[in-house]
Amino acid sequence: MAPMLAALALLALLPVSEQGPHEKRLLNALLASYNTLERPVANESEPLEVKFGLTLQQIIDVEWNDYNLRWNDSDYGGVKDLRITPNKLWKPDVLMYNSADEGFDGTYQTNVVVRNNGSCLYVPPGIFKSTCKIDITWFPFDDQHCDMKFGSWTYDGNQLDLVLKDESGGDLSDFITNGEWYLIGMPGKKNTITYACCPEPYVDVTFTIMIRRRTLYYFFNLIVPCVLISSMALLGFTLPPDSGEKLTLGVTILLSLTVFLNLVAETLPQVSDAIPLLGTYFNCIMFMVASSVVLTVVVLNYHHRTADIHEMPQWIKTVFLQWLPWILRMSRPGKKITRKTIMMTNRMRELELKERSSKSLLANVLDIDDDFRHVPPPPNSTASTGNLGPGTDFRRSFVRPSTMEDVGGLGGHHRELHLILRELQFITARMKKADEEAELISDWKFAAMVVDRFCLFVFTLFTIIATVAVLLSAPHIIVQ
Repeated sequence: MAPMLAALALLALLPVSEQGPHEKRLLNALLASYNTLERPVANESEPLEVKFGLTLQQIIDVEWNDYNLRWNDSDYGGVKDLRITPNKLWKPDVLMYNSADEGFDGTYQTNVVVRNNGSCLYVPPGIFKSTCKIDITWFPFDDQHCDMKFGSWTYDGNQLDLVLKDESGGDLSDFITNGEWYLIGMPGKKNTITYACCPEPYVDVTFTIMIRRRTLYYFFNLIVPCVLISSMALLGFTLPPDSGEKLTLGVTILLSLTVFLNLVAETLPQVSDAIPLLGTYFNCIMFMVASSVVLTVVVLNYHHRTADIHEMPQWIKTVFLQWLPWILRMSRPGKKITRKTIMMTNRMRELELKERSSKSLLANVLDIDDDFRHVPPPPNSTASTGNLGPGTDFRRSFVRPSTMEDVGGLGGHHRELHLILRELQFITARMKKADEEAELISDWKFAAMVVDRFCLFVFTLFTIIATVAVLLSAPHIIVQ
């Protein structure tokens, strides 16, 4: 009981308004003969001017002057303004033409503030959904312009004239910043259009919301990881082919880029009007990584080739063993690669003779065998074959025997010497073949190194140019 008595005492202390009866009498006087369907003008031939403004915090400001709602405040106890529900007054049927809302009109019906001079202020808050054409060419460095067209649905320009409340456009003082978009501005424009249905002109006010996408999120979550992954693909060309992970690294990087491309596709509307800039960049990087995988297969093929299966063509020798290493400033142990040596090698190959004299000992042994079988022994020579002094000709040490025993002994030595020479010839041939095979395998491995180095330079240059071209072609880079 005590709280209730306190509340009654508090109400008793409140001052009593003396304008209550006057406001009631004023409302009865104004609304007694008021017709909500009547356009409130003194002269029917003149248009009613409606000032239209927009505050980008879900509020629309609509002001007009109602001729039927004027009074002398001194006659009604100093009452200068009233709050009247909109269903009891005439109000302009201003709607958003390009609305995408199910209810078409997304405003909340609030009271109309009516002043004694007839001015009416209608401030209905609302959430508007409009249709806008989105251009994703420069995504995520894009700017979007969305038009909001407001106008009367039934009154033409001769009956209702919409006037911009502020020539600069909408009021942005109460705008709450968005984490994804940066508001550039919201200019307004008055348009007078004559439609095909009606000869009368219709007036509308169009506000253009200009927004810019904040790129900090996309830059550090999509572009930077893409550049890092592509740089890892470049490092794959420095990996030795014998490690066994060269091809696996390239395929893994290609799959990673595919995942990032799917993330980009999920953030974009499904339209085919334009290709987004970020999608173009990802496709270029994926093309580079896919090409690196193909060329890695070529490098591995070159590295593991043998002389029994493959023979190196002359153009590969010229390109990958001479000119390309010289351009890339690559060195090879035991061989000097310069322009002078390349020209000299090509000239020597053109002037090479069919038979080339050899200075190796084993090759001289083959010459000894040929001379021994064809050169006849000198006459009147002794049968001794031992105690050959220094400088003695090996071929002239064998003489014609004088007895049958000497012939038999010499024949045995002769056969043994032939067997030794055949073994030396076989070993020499095998050693030559092994040297040739080792040299050919070394040439293939060096050609693989040259392809690796060439791909490293080319794809590094391609990645840098693609990244710089994307960033420079964007209207802006980072918007926080």
